[in-house]
Parts: sequence; C-alpha cells; structure tokens
Amino acid sequence: MAVSELKVVQIAAGEMANFSYLIYCSATLEGVAVDPSFAPEALLEQARQLGVKLELLINTHSHRDHGAGNGKVLSATGAKLAGHPLDLPSADLFLEEGNRIPLGDGTIKVLHTPGHTPGSICLHAPGLVVTGDTLFVTRVGRADLPGGDVRELYRSLRRLAGLPPETRVFPGHDYGPRPVSTIAFEREHNPYLRCPDLDSFIQLRQG
Repeated sequence: MAVSELKVVQIAAGEMANFSYLIYCSATLEGVAVDPSFAPEALLEQARQLGVKLELLINTHSHRDHGAGNGKVLSATGAKLAGHPLDLPSADLFLEEGNRIPLGDGTIKVLHTPGHTPGSICLHAPGLVVTGDTLFVTRVGRADLPGGDVRELYRSLRRLAGLPPETRVFPGHDYGPRPVSTIAFEREHNPYLRCPDLDSFIQLRQG
C-alpha cells in the first residue's frame, strides 16, 4: 500500500453537506486549504490547532458552495488562490493537468477531471485523492449544470477508477453512506463506475 507523506483533515463545511480539506506535511507543517465552502472559520481553526502554515488555497472548481469562504481564508493567511484557468481565470496560480505542488516532504499532483465543470480538478498524492464534485461515495457529480459535459465526466471517472485500489477517496460532499471511501470500494459499490460503457453511463446519469 502506498503511504502518503501528507495528512488530510476532512472538515464539515456548511448546510449543503460540503467538505473542506486541510492537506499538510506533518514534518514541516506546510499546508494547503481546499474548498473552504461556507465554514472557512472551521478550516482556519484546524490549521491553527495543528500549527499548519497555509501557503495556498485551492478550489477544485468554481461553484459558489466550494469557494464561498475564499475571501476569509485568503485575508487571514495571505495564501494565494489556485485553481484551473477554465474555472478560476482570476486565480493567482493556475493548476493544470500534471502540475505538481510540493508540500514539505510530499507532493500533490493535479488531475484535470472535467465533466462537472470544464475546469474541475482532483488532487492526488500517494494513497489519497481529493475529488471535489467529480466523484462522491457511491455517487458522482452532476453534468447537467452550465459547463457540464456527461461524456467528459465519464472519461474523468474512468481515469479515477484506474488509481490504485487502496487509494482513499475524499469527496466534496457528504452524500454517501460514509464520509471517506477507497477506489476499490467505489469500483465495487458505485453504480456509475460499474457502467460497462459510455451509453449506459449517460442513461444512468441523465435518467
């Protein structure tokens, strides 16, 4: 089993069952915040308690329920805002496919996973992936909102399904039977990942 040098703290973040995340290196206490949503104070408090210095605030995509707390986190920490240019064209740092974010003794790899939005990204490190609204526990993101594309979503999900089976899945919402999953569990229990082809996926997702 791959062991990440990075730690992940999952934080309940508001009335839409959002999760925000603190990802940090336990050796150096360098960290990034992800999707502060409607509870930026909770994320900031977690960072304070752990002694983590936030250098970067990452949005997995541009929907308001994920970025509503951006301003408070940025003003409190001096962090830079990062995201994919298709979703966050005014970000301080653009994150695109294959970019690597050094974080103490670990590294976060950026996966461009369009479908829910054109600029949706997932954050992958050994043993873990933060999936935003692309993949939930036993569910997947919508593709019928502005900018959504069900075919792109299918391709992005197939890519995530190809990650090592022990990879822990940290989703953007608490929509499933448990807050954290694994790729192996999703392959077995997520009906969208079990679709044998694109046509069946489209029928299920748009049904």
